[in-house]
Amino acid sequence: MIFRRTVLSLLIAGACAPVFAGTVDLTSLDDATLSPRFIVKYKSGSAERAQSDARQRSLDAAATRARPQMGARIAALQGNAALHVQSLRATVGGKHVVKATQRLNRTEAEALMRAIAADPNVESVAVDRLMHAAALPNDPVLTSHQMWHYGTGAGGARVTTAWDSGASGAGVVVAVIDTGATHHADLEPNLLPGYDFITDAFVSRRATDGRVPGGWDTGDYSAANECGAGAPAENSSWHGTHVSGTIAEVTNNGVGGAGIAYNAKVVPVRVLGRCGGYTSDINDAIVWAAGGHIDGVPDNPNPAEVINMSLGGAHECEVDTQTAINAAVGLGATIVVAAGNDNSPVTGHAPASCANVVTVGATGASGQRASYSNYGAGVDLAAPGGAGTEGVPGGYIWSTLNNGTTVPGSDIYAGYTGTSMATPHVAGVVALMQSVVTTPLTPAQVEGLLKATTRAFPVKQTQANGAGLLDAAAAVERARSFGQPINGLPTTPGIAMVLPPMATGERELYTIDVPAGATKIDITTYGGRGEVQLLLGYEADPLPNSNVGASARPGINQAITVANPAPGHYYLALSATKDTSGARLLVKVN
Repeated sequence: MIFRRTVLSLLIAGACAPVFAGTVDLTSLDDATLSPRFIVKYKSGSAERAQSDARQRSLDAAATRARPQMGARIAALQGNAALHVQSLRATVGGKHVVKATQRLNRTEAEALMRAIAADPNVESVAVDRLMHAAALPNDPVLTSHQMWHYGTGAGGARVTTAWDSGASGAGVVVAVIDTGATHHADLEPNLLPGYDFITDAFVSRRATDGRVPGGWDTGDYSAANECGAGAPAENSSWHGTHVSGTIAEVTNNGVGGAGIAYNAKVVPVRVLGRCGGYTSDINDAIVWAAGGHIDGVPDNPNPAEVINMSLGGAHECEVDTQTAINAAVGLGATIVVAAGNDNSPVTGHAPASCANVVTVGATGASGQRASYSNYGAGVDLAAPGGAGTEGVPGGYIWSTLNNGTTVPGSDIYAGYTGTSMATPHVAGVVALMQSVVTTPLTPAQVEGLLKATTRAFPVKQTQANGAGLLDAAAAVERARSFGQPINGLPTTPGIAMVLPPMATGERELYTIDVPAGATKIDITTYGGRGEVQLLLGYEADPLPNSNVGASARPGINQAITVANPAPGHYYLALSATKDTSGARLLVKVN
Protein backbone atom coordinates (compact mmCIF):
# COMPACT_ATOMS: atom_id res chain seq x y z
CA MET A 1 0.00 0.00 0.00
CA ILE A 2 2.80 2.45 0.88
CA PHE A 3 4.53 1.56 -2.35
CA ARG A 4 1.41 2.25 -4.39
CA ARG A 5 0.79 5.58 -2.67
CA THR A 6 4.40 6.61 -3.35
CA VAL A 7 4.04 5.79 -7.02
CA LEU A 8 0.76 7.70 -7.14
CA SER A 9 2.43 10.71 -5.55
CA LEU A 10 5.16 10.62 -8.16
CA LEU A 11 2.62 10.39 -10.96
CA ILE A 12 0.70 13.35 -9.60
CA ALA A 13 3.90 15.35 -9.27
CA GLY A 14 4.80 14.44 -12.81
CA ALA A 15 1.44 15.66 -14.06
CA CYS A 16 2.09 19.06 -12.51
CA ALA A 17 5.73 19.45 -13.54
CA PRO A 18 6.88 16.65 -15.85
CA VAL A 19 10.42 15.58 -15.03
CA PHE A 20 10.98 14.34 -18.56
CA ALA A 21 9.17 17.15 -20.41
CA GLY A 22 10.55 18.17 -23.78
CA THR A 23 12.38 21.45 -24.17
CA VAL A 24 10.32 24.57 -24.87
CA ASP A 25 11.85 27.37 -26.94
CA LEU A 26 10.04 30.63 -26.11
CA THR A 27 12.45 32.98 -27.89
CA SER A 28 9.92 33.92 -30.62
CA LEU A 29 6.77 33.78 -28.54
CA ASP A 30 5.45 37.04 -30.02
CA ASP A 31 5.26 35.36 -33.42
CA ALA A 32 2.83 32.80 -31.98
CA THR A 33 0.37 35.61 -31.22
CA LEU A 34 0.16 36.39 -34.93
CA SER A 35 0.07 32.83 -36.24
CA PRO A 36 -0.27 30.06 -33.63
CA ARG A 37 1.98 27.54 -35.42
CA PHE A 38 4.57 25.42 -33.64
CA ILE A 39 7.29 22.96 -34.62
CA VAL A 40 7.22 19.77 -32.56
CA LYS A 41 9.94 17.14 -32.55
CA TYR A 42 8.80 13.72 -31.39
CA LYS A 43 11.36 11.25 -30.13
CA SER A 44 12.89 8.83 -32.59
CA GLY A 45 10.98 5.55 -32.60
CA SER A 46 7.84 6.99 -31.00
CA ALA A 47 4.42 6.26 -32.46
CA GLU A 48 3.69 10.00 -32.55
CA ARG A 49 6.60 10.59 -34.89
CA ALA A 50 5.54 7.98 -37.43
CA GLN A 51 1.74 7.67 -37.08
CA SER A 52 -0.69 10.52 -37.72
CA ASP A 53 -3.39 9.03 -35.46
CA ALA A 54 -1.03 8.76 -32.49
CA ARG A 55 0.25 12.27 -33.13
CA GLN A 56 -3.27 13.71 -33.19
CA ARG A 57 -4.20 11.93 -29.95
CA SER A 58 -1.15 13.51 -28.32
CA LEU A 59 -2.15 16.96 -29.57
CA ASP A 60 -5.75 16.52 -28.43
CA ALA A 61 -4.52 15.57 -24.96
CA ALA A 62 -2.23 18.61 -24.92
CA ALA A 63 -5.14 20.93 -25.80
CA THR A 64 -7.20 19.43 -22.98
CA ARG A 65 -4.32 19.92 -20.51
CA ALA A 66 -3.75 23.48 -21.65
CA ARG A 67 -7.30 24.86 -21.52
CA PRO A 68 -7.49 25.32 -17.71
CA GLN A 69 -4.22 27.29 -17.76
CA MET A 70 -5.22 29.49 -20.71
CA GLY A 71 -7.85 31.69 -19.07
CA ALA A 72 -11.57 32.33 -19.28
CA ARG A 73 -11.63 33.26 -22.97
CA ILE A 74 -10.39 29.86 -24.14
CA ALA A 75 -12.38 27.97 -21.48
CA ALA A 76 -15.58 29.62 -22.67
CA LEU A 77 -15.22 28.33 -26.21
CA GLN A 78 -17.41 25.30 -26.76
CA GLY A 79 -18.17 22.76 -29.48
CA ASN A 80 -16.47 23.35 -32.81
CA ALA A 81 -15.20 26.69 -31.52
CA ALA A 82 -13.21 25.05 -28.72
CA LEU A 83 -9.42 25.12 -28.87
CA HIS A 84 -7.92 22.30 -30.92
CA VAL A 85 -4.44 21.62 -32.24
CA GLN A 86 -4.02 20.22 -35.75
CA SER A 87 -1.01 18.50 -37.27
CA LEU A 88 -0.28 20.21 -40.59
CA ARG A 89 2.73 18.44 -42.09
CA ALA A 90 6.15 16.93 -41.53
CA THR A 91 9.20 19.15 -41.94
CA VAL A 92 12.98 18.75 -41.93
CA GLY A 93 14.76 16.90 -39.16
CA GLY A 94 11.87 14.52 -38.44
CA LYS A 95 9.78 17.35 -36.98
CA HIS A 96 6.12 18.26 -37.47
CA VAL A 97 4.33 21.59 -37.90
CA VAL A 98 1.17 21.95 -35.80
CA LYS A 99 -1.34 24.78 -35.49
CA ALA A 100 -3.85 25.91 -32.90
CA THR A 101 -7.34 26.67 -34.16
CA GLN A 102 -7.56 29.87 -32.09
CA ARG A 103 -5.46 33.02 -32.12
CA LEU A 104 -3.51 33.16 -28.84
CA ASN A 105 -1.94 35.76 -26.62
CA ARG A 106 1.53 35.21 -25.13
CA THR A 107 0.24 33.54 -21.95
CA GLU A 108 -2.02 31.20 -23.88
CA ALA A 109 0.68 30.30 -26.42
CA GLU A 110 3.19 29.47 -23.68
CA ALA A 111 0.64 27.34 -21.82
CA LEU A 112 -0.11 25.38 -24.98
CA MET A 113 3.58 24.84 -25.77
CA ARG A 114 4.26 23.53 -22.29
CA ALA A 115 1.24 21.24 -22.50
CA ILE A 116 2.52 19.78 -25.78
CA ALA A 117 6.01 19.34 -24.27
CA ALA A 118 4.52 17.44 -21.31
CA ASP A 119 4.04 14.39 -23.54
CA PRO A 120 7.00 12.12 -22.71
CA ASN A 121 7.41 11.36 -26.41
CA VAL A 122 7.96 15.03 -27.27
CA GLU A 123 11.59 16.06 -27.51
CA SER A 124 11.12 19.77 -28.21
CA VAL A 125 8.56 22.47 -29.03
CA ALA A 126 9.35 25.78 -30.70
CA VAL A 127 7.38 28.58 -32.34
CA ASP A 128 7.19 28.37 -36.12
CA ARG A 129 8.90 31.72 -36.46
CA LEU A 130 7.88 34.39 -38.93
CA MET A 131 10.73 35.64 -41.12
CA HIS A 132 10.77 39.01 -42.86
CA ALA A 133 12.62 40.54 -45.75
CA ALA A 134 15.91 41.87 -44.44
CA ALA A 135 17.35 45.07 -45.78
CA LEU A 136 20.65 44.64 -47.57
CA PRO A 137 23.61 46.80 -46.57
CA ASN A 138 23.46 50.17 -48.29
CA ASP A 139 26.78 49.88 -50.12
CA PRO A 140 26.05 50.72 -53.79
CA VAL A 141 28.60 48.33 -55.35
CA LEU A 142 26.94 45.46 -53.46
CA THR A 143 23.63 45.92 -55.25
CA SER A 144 25.09 46.90 -58.64
CA HIS A 145 28.00 44.45 -58.95
CA GLN A 146 28.46 42.00 -56.07
CA MET A 147 25.06 40.38 -55.78
CA TRP A 148 25.81 37.63 -58.30
CA HIS A 149 28.59 36.25 -56.10
CA TYR A 150 27.13 37.14 -52.67
CA GLY A 151 23.46 36.45 -53.32
CA THR A 152 21.14 33.54 -54.00
CA GLY A 153 21.46 33.26 -57.76
CA ALA A 154 22.82 30.23 -59.59
CA GLY A 155 26.47 31.02 -58.81
CA GLY A 156 25.96 32.90 -55.55
CA ALA A 157 27.54 31.88 -52.25
CA ARG A 158 24.41 32.69 -50.18
CA VAL A 159 26.32 35.28 -48.14
CA THR A 160 23.34 37.62 -47.93
CA THR A 161 21.29 34.86 -46.31
CA ALA A 162 24.04 34.27 -43.75
CA TRP A 163 23.94 37.99 -42.94
CA ASP A 164 20.18 37.75 -42.41
CA SER A 165 20.85 35.17 -39.68
CA GLY A 166 23.01 37.67 -37.78
CA ALA A 167 26.50 36.43 -38.73
CA SER A 168 29.02 39.24 -39.27
CA GLY A 169 32.48 37.88 -38.40
CA ALA A 170 32.64 39.92 -35.20
CA GLY A 171 35.62 39.02 -33.02
CA VAL A 172 37.45 36.97 -35.66
CA VAL A 173 40.89 37.75 -37.10
CA VAL A 174 41.81 36.76 -40.65
CA ALA A 175 45.38 36.96 -41.92
CA VAL A 176 45.82 37.64 -45.64
CA ILE A 177 49.23 36.43 -46.82
CA ASP A 178 49.62 38.26 -50.11
CA THR A 179 50.98 41.55 -51.52
CA GLY A 180 49.92 43.45 -48.40
CA ALA A 181 47.19 46.09 -48.33
CA THR A 182 46.86 49.72 -49.39
CA HIS A 183 45.42 52.50 -47.25
CA HIS A 184 42.01 52.10 -48.86
CA ALA A 185 39.42 54.16 -46.97
CA ASP A 186 36.79 51.41 -47.29
CA LEU A 187 39.16 48.74 -45.95
CA GLU A 188 41.67 50.32 -43.58
CA PRO A 189 39.26 50.64 -40.60
CA ASN A 190 39.13 46.82 -40.55
CA LEU A 191 42.90 46.32 -40.77
CA LEU A 192 45.10 45.36 -37.82
CA PRO A 193 48.87 45.86 -37.71
CA GLY A 194 50.54 43.54 -40.19
CA TYR A 195 54.07 42.79 -41.28
CA ASP A 196 56.22 42.81 -44.42
CA PHE A 197 58.05 39.47 -44.51
CA ILE A 198 59.94 40.02 -47.78
CA THR A 199 63.69 39.62 -47.19
CA ASP A 200 64.91 40.81 -50.59
CA ALA A 201 65.13 44.51 -51.46
CA PHE A 202 64.67 43.82 -55.18
CA VAL A 203 61.38 42.03 -54.52
CA SER A 204 60.13 44.46 -51.86
CA ARG A 205 61.46 47.68 -53.47
CA ARG A 206 62.52 48.78 -50.01
CA ALA A 207 65.97 50.12 -49.20
CA THR A 208 67.12 47.01 -47.32
CA ASP A 209 66.52 43.27 -47.12
CA GLY A 210 65.17 43.52 -43.59
CA ARG A 211 61.60 42.77 -42.62
CA VAL A 212 59.47 45.70 -41.44
CA PRO A 213 56.15 46.16 -39.64
CA GLY A 214 53.03 47.32 -41.42
CA GLY A 215 52.21 44.88 -44.18
CA TRP A 216 51.51 47.77 -46.57
CA ASP A 217 51.49 47.19 -50.31
CA THR A 218 53.89 49.62 -52.01
CA GLY A 219 53.48 48.02 -55.43
CA ASP A 220 54.53 44.82 -57.22
CA TYR A 221 55.10 46.35 -60.66
CA SER A 222 58.00 45.28 -62.88
CA ALA A 223 59.69 46.44 -66.06
CA ALA A 224 60.10 44.30 -69.16
CA ASN A 225 62.61 41.46 -68.69
CA GLU A 226 63.02 42.20 -64.95
CA CYS A 227 61.36 38.91 -64.01
CA GLY A 228 63.13 36.85 -66.67
CA ALA A 229 64.09 37.04 -70.32
CA GLY A 230 61.04 37.93 -72.35
CA ALA A 231 58.86 38.70 -69.32
CA PRO A 232 56.55 41.62 -70.11
CA ALA A 233 56.25 44.75 -68.02
CA GLU A 234 53.53 44.46 -65.35
CA ASN A 235 51.57 47.12 -63.48
CA SER A 236 51.02 46.78 -59.75
CA SER A 237 48.16 44.37 -59.06
CA TRP A 238 47.10 45.50 -55.55
CA HIS A 239 46.08 41.85 -55.24
CA GLY A 240 46.09 41.74 -51.43
CA THR A 241 43.81 44.77 -51.24
CA HIS A 242 41.26 43.07 -53.49
CA VAL A 243 41.40 39.81 -51.51
CA SER A 244 41.16 41.61 -48.16
CA GLY A 245 38.16 43.62 -49.32
CA THR A 246 36.22 40.48 -50.20
CA ILE A 247 36.81 39.26 -46.67
CA ALA A 248 36.26 42.40 -44.60
CA GLU A 249 35.53 45.56 -46.58
CA VAL A 250 33.74 48.10 -44.39
CA THR A 251 30.02 47.54 -44.91
CA ASN A 252 26.74 49.45 -44.54
CA ASN A 253 28.48 52.80 -44.75
CA GLY A 254 26.91 53.85 -48.05
CA VAL A 255 30.27 53.62 -49.82
CA GLY A 256 31.68 51.06 -52.23
CA GLY A 257 30.85 47.41 -51.73
CA ALA A 258 30.62 44.92 -48.85
CA GLY A 259 32.91 42.44 -47.17
CA ILE A 260 31.70 38.93 -46.37
CA ALA A 261 32.81 39.04 -42.72
CA TYR A 262 32.43 42.80 -42.43
CA ASN A 263 32.94 42.89 -38.65
CA ALA A 264 36.07 40.73 -38.75
CA LYS A 265 39.56 42.20 -38.78
CA VAL A 266 42.34 41.52 -41.29
CA VAL A 267 46.06 41.24 -40.57
CA PRO A 268 47.84 42.02 -43.87
CA VAL A 269 51.04 40.02 -44.32
CA ARG A 270 53.21 41.04 -47.27
CA VAL A 271 55.12 38.18 -48.92
CA LEU A 272 54.67 39.00 -52.63
CA GLY A 273 56.35 41.88 -54.43
CA ARG A 274 58.19 42.42 -57.69
CA CYS A 275 58.36 39.08 -59.56
CA GLY A 276 56.63 37.15 -56.75
CA GLY A 277 57.78 35.96 -53.34
CA TYR A 278 60.12 33.44 -51.76
CA THR A 279 58.87 30.20 -50.24
CA SER A 280 60.99 30.74 -47.13
CA ASP A 281 59.34 34.12 -46.48
CA ILE A 282 55.89 32.65 -47.06
CA ASN A 283 56.53 29.76 -44.68
CA ASP A 284 57.65 32.13 -41.92
CA ALA A 285 54.58 34.29 -42.53
CA ILE A 286 52.25 31.31 -42.15
CA VAL A 287 53.61 30.49 -38.70
CA TRP A 288 53.73 34.12 -37.59
CA ALA A 289 50.17 34.85 -38.74
CA ALA A 290 48.81 32.02 -36.58
CA GLY A 291 50.65 33.29 -33.48
CA GLY A 292 53.85 31.25 -33.72
CA HIS A 293 57.29 32.71 -33.03
CA ILE A 294 59.70 33.69 -35.82
CA ASP A 295 63.17 34.83 -34.81
CA GLY A 296 63.85 38.50 -35.53
CA VAL A 297 60.17 39.46 -35.74
CA PRO A 298 57.92 40.55 -32.85
CA ASP A 299 55.16 38.00 -32.25
CA ASN A 300 51.84 38.74 -33.88
CA PRO A 301 49.64 40.38 -31.20
CA ASN A 302 46.50 39.33 -33.12
CA PRO A 303 46.83 35.63 -34.00
CA ALA A 304 44.54 34.65 -36.85
CA GLU A 305 41.83 32.01 -36.68
CA VAL A 306 41.74 32.03 -40.48
CA ILE A 307 44.59 32.41 -42.97
CA ASN A 308 43.90 33.26 -46.62
CA MET A 309 46.58 32.29 -49.16
CA SER A 310 45.57 33.27 -52.68
CA LEU A 311 48.97 32.34 -54.04
CA GLY A 312 50.86 29.33 -55.30
CA GLY A 313 53.37 27.75 -57.64
CA ALA A 314 53.50 24.89 -60.12
CA HIS A 315 55.23 22.33 -57.91
CA GLU A 316 54.34 19.73 -55.32
CA CYS A 317 53.99 20.66 -51.67
CA GLU A 318 57.44 21.03 -50.12
CA VAL A 319 58.34 19.64 -46.73
CA ASP A 320 59.08 23.06 -45.23
CA THR A 321 55.76 24.47 -46.39
CA GLN A 322 53.90 21.49 -44.99
CA THR A 323 55.74 21.91 -41.70
CA ALA A 324 54.73 25.57 -41.51
CA ILE A 325 51.12 24.71 -42.33
CA ASN A 326 51.05 22.00 -39.69
CA ALA A 327 52.39 24.45 -37.09
CA ALA A 328 49.73 27.03 -37.93
CA VAL A 329 46.94 24.46 -37.91
CA GLY A 330 48.23 23.22 -34.55
CA LEU A 331 47.77 26.76 -33.25
CA GLY A 332 44.12 26.67 -34.36
CA ALA A 333 44.25 28.48 -37.70
CA THR A 334 42.17 27.27 -40.65
CA ILE A 335 44.23 27.76 -43.81
CA VAL A 336 42.29 28.46 -47.00
CA VAL A 337 44.26 28.31 -50.26
CA ALA A 338 43.63 28.85 -53.96
CA ALA A 339 43.58 25.81 -56.23
CA GLY A 340 45.44 27.75 -58.95
CA ASN A 341 44.64 29.14 -62.38
CA ASP A 342 46.36 26.73 -64.79
CA ASN A 343 43.41 24.52 -65.79
CA SER A 344 45.42 21.51 -64.65
CA PRO A 345 45.34 18.89 -61.87
CA VAL A 346 45.78 20.51 -58.49
CA THR A 347 48.23 17.80 -57.42
CA GLY A 348 51.05 19.62 -59.18
CA HIS A 349 50.56 22.91 -57.35
CA ALA A 350 51.42 24.18 -53.87
CA PRO A 351 50.21 25.07 -51.34
CA ALA A 352 46.99 23.80 -52.96
CA SER A 353 48.17 20.19 -52.79
CA CYS A 354 49.41 20.40 -49.20
CA ALA A 355 47.66 18.54 -46.39
CA ASN A 356 45.62 20.29 -43.68
CA VAL A 357 44.42 23.11 -45.94
CA VAL A 358 41.06 23.95 -47.51
CA THR A 359 41.67 24.11 -51.27
CA VAL A 360 39.23 26.22 -53.28
CA GLY A 361 38.30 25.99 -56.96
CA ALA A 362 36.50 28.72 -58.87
CA THR A 363 33.09 28.98 -60.52
CA GLY A 364 31.31 31.55 -62.66
CA ALA A 365 27.91 33.19 -62.45
CA SER A 366 26.01 30.14 -63.68
CA GLY A 367 27.86 27.88 -61.25
CA GLN A 368 30.09 26.39 -63.95
CA ARG A 369 33.74 25.60 -63.30
CA ALA A 370 35.80 28.57 -64.44
CA SER A 371 37.89 27.45 -67.41
CA TYR A 372 41.15 28.45 -65.72
CA SER A 373 40.49 26.74 -62.38
CA ASN A 374 42.70 23.83 -61.37
CA TYR A 375 40.78 20.67 -60.62
CA GLY A 376 40.89 17.15 -59.23
CA ALA A 377 40.45 15.21 -56.03
CA GLY A 378 42.55 17.70 -54.06
CA VAL A 379 39.97 20.48 -54.46
CA ASP A 380 37.77 20.59 -51.36
CA LEU A 381 35.01 22.91 -52.58
CA ALA A 382 34.36 25.66 -55.10
CA ALA A 383 33.38 29.31 -54.67
CA PRO A 384 32.66 32.25 -56.96
CA GLY A 385 35.81 33.37 -58.76
CA GLY A 386 34.36 34.82 -61.94
CA ALA A 387 34.57 33.19 -65.33
CA GLY A 388 35.04 36.39 -67.33
CA THR A 389 32.62 35.22 -69.99
CA GLU A 390 29.50 36.88 -68.57
CA GLY A 391 30.76 40.43 -69.04
CA VAL A 392 30.22 43.18 -66.48
CA PRO A 393 29.35 42.68 -63.69
CA GLY A 394 28.66 38.92 -63.72
CA GLY A 395 32.01 37.84 -65.09
CA TYR A 396 34.09 39.29 -62.26
CA ILE A 397 34.50 39.45 -58.50
CA TRP A 398 34.22 43.03 -57.29
CA SER A 399 36.22 44.45 -54.40
CA THR A 400 38.51 47.21 -53.18
CA LEU A 401 41.51 48.20 -55.35
CA ASN A 402 43.83 51.08 -56.24
CA ASN A 403 44.28 52.90 -59.55
CA GLY A 404 48.04 53.37 -59.30
CA THR A 405 49.96 51.68 -62.10
CA THR A 406 53.15 51.48 -60.04
CA VAL A 407 52.95 53.11 -56.61
CA PRO A 408 49.64 53.62 -54.78
CA GLY A 409 47.23 56.13 -56.32
CA SER A 410 43.55 56.58 -55.52
CA ASP A 411 40.98 54.21 -54.06
CA ILE A 412 38.78 52.42 -56.58
CA TYR A 413 36.57 49.32 -56.85
CA ALA A 414 37.29 46.81 -59.58
CA GLY A 415 36.57 43.31 -60.83
CA TYR A 416 39.10 40.47 -60.94
CA THR A 417 38.79 36.79 -61.79
CA GLY A 418 40.67 33.79 -60.42
CA THR A 419 40.83 31.16 -57.74
CA SER A 420 42.50 33.99 -55.80
CA MET A 421 39.06 35.63 -55.73
CA ALA A 422 37.22 32.41 -54.84
CA THR A 423 39.48 31.74 -51.84
CA PRO A 424 38.55 34.85 -49.77
CA HIS A 425 34.88 33.94 -50.20
CA VAL A 426 35.63 30.77 -48.24
CA ALA A 427 37.93 32.52 -45.75
CA GLY A 428 35.23 35.11 -45.11
CA VAL A 429 32.62 32.41 -44.53
CA VAL A 430 34.98 30.65 -42.08
CA ALA A 431 35.12 33.94 -40.16
CA LEU A 432 31.31 34.06 -40.15
CA MET A 433 31.22 30.49 -38.82
CA GLN A 434 33.71 31.18 -36.04
CA SER A 435 31.82 34.33 -35.04
CA VAL A 436 28.61 32.42 -34.18
CA VAL A 437 30.14 29.66 -32.00
CA THR A 438 30.99 29.87 -28.31
CA THR A 439 33.98 27.54 -28.62
CA PRO A 440 36.15 27.98 -31.73
CA LEU A 441 35.87 25.18 -34.25
CA THR A 442 39.06 23.28 -35.00
CA PRO A 443 40.47 23.51 -38.54
CA ALA A 444 39.37 19.91 -39.20
CA GLN A 445 35.85 20.67 -38.02
CA VAL A 446 35.70 23.79 -40.19
CA GLU A 447 36.77 21.83 -43.25
CA GLY A 448 34.25 19.09 -42.51
CA LEU A 449 31.40 21.57 -42.10
CA LEU A 450 32.32 23.54 -45.21
CA LYS A 451 32.25 20.41 -47.36
CA ALA A 452 29.16 18.97 -45.67
CA THR A 453 27.15 22.14 -46.29
CA THR A 454 28.04 22.79 -49.92
CA ARG A 455 25.13 22.88 -52.31
CA ALA A 456 25.02 20.87 -55.48
CA PHE A 457 26.51 22.56 -58.53
CA PRO A 458 23.69 24.04 -60.61
CA VAL A 459 25.42 22.85 -63.79
CA LYS A 460 27.65 19.87 -64.52
CA GLN A 461 31.32 20.58 -63.88
CA THR A 462 33.80 19.92 -66.69
CA GLN A 463 36.31 18.54 -64.16
CA ALA A 464 36.20 17.56 -60.47
CA ASN A 465 35.70 20.80 -58.55
CA GLY A 466 35.24 19.73 -54.95
CA ALA A 467 32.27 18.63 -52.87
CA GLY A 468 30.04 21.38 -54.21
CA LEU A 469 29.50 25.13 -54.23
CA LEU A 470 30.10 27.19 -51.09
CA ASP A 471 26.87 27.87 -49.17
CA ALA A 472 27.54 30.51 -46.51
CA ALA A 473 24.07 30.30 -44.97
CA ALA A 474 24.19 26.53 -44.53
CA ALA A 475 27.74 26.62 -43.17
CA VAL A 476 26.88 29.26 -40.59
CA GLU A 477 23.71 27.46 -39.51
CA ARG A 478 25.57 24.17 -39.14
CA ALA A 479 28.31 25.90 -37.14
CA ARG A 480 25.69 27.27 -34.75
CA SER A 481 24.32 23.81 -34.02
CA PHE A 482 27.70 22.03 -34.03
CA GLY A 483 28.11 19.64 -31.11
CA GLN A 484 24.50 19.88 -29.97
CA PRO A 485 23.07 16.44 -29.21
CA ILE A 486 20.96 14.67 -31.81
CA ASN A 487 19.11 11.58 -30.72
CA GLY A 488 20.13 8.46 -32.59
CA LEU A 489 20.82 4.80 -32.03
CA PRO A 490 24.48 4.02 -31.33
CA THR A 491 26.62 1.89 -33.63
CA THR A 492 29.72 -0.09 -32.72
CA PRO A 493 32.33 0.08 -35.49
CA GLY A 494 33.43 -3.31 -36.71
CA ILE A 495 30.42 -5.18 -35.34
CA ALA A 496 27.44 -5.96 -37.57
CA MET A 497 24.04 -5.22 -36.09
CA VAL A 498 20.74 -6.75 -37.14
CA LEU A 499 18.26 -4.06 -38.07
CA PRO A 500 14.69 -4.30 -36.77
CA PRO A 501 11.92 -4.88 -39.31
CA MET A 502 10.84 -1.61 -40.94
CA ALA A 503 7.65 -0.81 -42.81
CA THR A 504 7.73 1.20 -46.02
CA GLY A 505 8.33 4.85 -45.17
CA GLU A 506 9.90 4.24 -41.74
CA ARG A 507 13.15 6.03 -40.99
CA GLU A 508 15.72 5.51 -38.24
CA LEU A 509 18.77 7.53 -37.26
CA TYR A 510 22.09 5.97 -36.15
CA THR A 511 25.15 7.69 -34.69
CA ILE A 512 28.76 7.10 -35.69
CA ASP A 513 31.57 8.67 -33.64
CA VAL A 514 34.75 9.34 -35.62
CA PRO A 515 37.99 10.09 -33.74
CA ALA A 516 40.72 12.43 -34.91
CA GLY A 517 43.13 10.78 -37.32
CA ALA A 518 40.59 8.43 -38.92
CA THR A 519 41.26 7.82 -42.60
CA LYS A 520 38.00 6.28 -43.77
CA ILE A 521 34.40 5.46 -42.89
CA ASP A 522 32.83 2.43 -44.57
CA ILE A 523 29.09 1.83 -44.14
CA THR A 524 27.30 -1.17 -45.66
CA THR A 525 23.87 -2.76 -45.35
CA TYR A 526 23.26 -6.31 -46.54
CA GLY A 527 21.16 -9.46 -46.12
CA GLY A 528 17.47 -9.84 -45.43
CA ARG A 529 14.65 -8.70 -47.66
CA GLY A 530 13.20 -5.42 -48.80
CA GLU A 531 14.83 -2.14 -49.78
CA VAL A 532 16.59 0.61 -47.85
CA GLN A 533 18.25 3.90 -48.65
CA LEU A 534 21.09 5.60 -46.74
CA LEU A 535 21.99 9.23 -46.08
CA LEU A 536 25.00 10.30 -43.99
CA GLY A 537 25.29 13.67 -42.26
CA TYR A 538 28.21 15.34 -40.48
CA GLU A 539 27.13 16.84 -37.17
CA ALA A 540 23.56 17.01 -38.47
CA ASP A 541 20.55 14.92 -39.39
CA PRO A 542 21.13 14.37 -43.14
CA LEU A 543 18.73 15.47 -45.85
CA PRO A 544 18.57 14.47 -49.53
CA ASN A 545 20.05 17.84 -50.52
CA SER A 546 22.42 18.16 -47.56
CA ASN A 547 24.61 15.18 -46.76
CA VAL A 548 28.16 13.87 -47.02
CA GLY A 549 27.19 10.55 -48.54
CA ALA A 550 24.19 8.71 -49.96
CA SER A 551 23.29 5.30 -51.32
CA ALA A 552 19.95 4.58 -53.01
CA ARG A 553 20.31 1.46 -55.13
CA PRO A 554 17.55 -1.13 -55.45
CA GLY A 555 17.47 -3.67 -52.62
CA ILE A 556 19.21 -3.98 -49.27
CA ASN A 557 22.83 -3.78 -50.40
CA GLN A 558 23.91 -0.18 -49.92
CA ALA A 559 27.34 1.33 -49.31
CA ILE A 560 28.79 4.72 -48.34
CA THR A 561 32.50 5.48 -48.06
CA VAL A 562 33.98 8.73 -46.74
CA ALA A 563 37.71 9.26 -47.17
CA ASN A 564 39.67 11.38 -44.69
CA PRO A 565 36.64 12.20 -42.55
CA ALA A 566 36.68 15.14 -40.18
CA PRO A 567 36.52 14.08 -36.52
CA GLY A 568 33.16 14.34 -34.81
CA HIS A 569 29.68 12.88 -34.93
CA TYR A 570 28.15 11.43 -38.07
CA TYR A 571 24.48 10.54 -38.38
CA LEU A 572 23.22 7.77 -40.65
CA ALA A 573 19.60 8.02 -41.73
CA LEU A 574 18.29 4.63 -42.85
CA SER A 575 14.92 4.65 -44.61
CA ALA A 576 12.84 1.69 -45.79
CA THR A 577 11.51 2.24 -49.29
CA LYS A 578 9.96 -1.24 -49.16
CA ASP A 579 9.02 -3.39 -46.16
CA THR A 580 12.30 -4.69 -44.76
CA SER A 581 13.33 -7.52 -42.44
CA GLY A 582 16.53 -9.32 -41.53
CA ALA A 583 18.87 -6.62 -42.87
CA ARG A 584 22.26 -5.96 -41.27
CA LEU A 585 24.28 -2.79 -40.82
CA LEU A 586 28.08 -2.77 -40.58
CA VAL A 587 30.07 0.38 -39.84
CA LYS A 588 33.86 0.47 -40.04
CA VAL A 589 36.00 3.43 -38.97
CA ASN A 590 39.67 3.09 -39.90
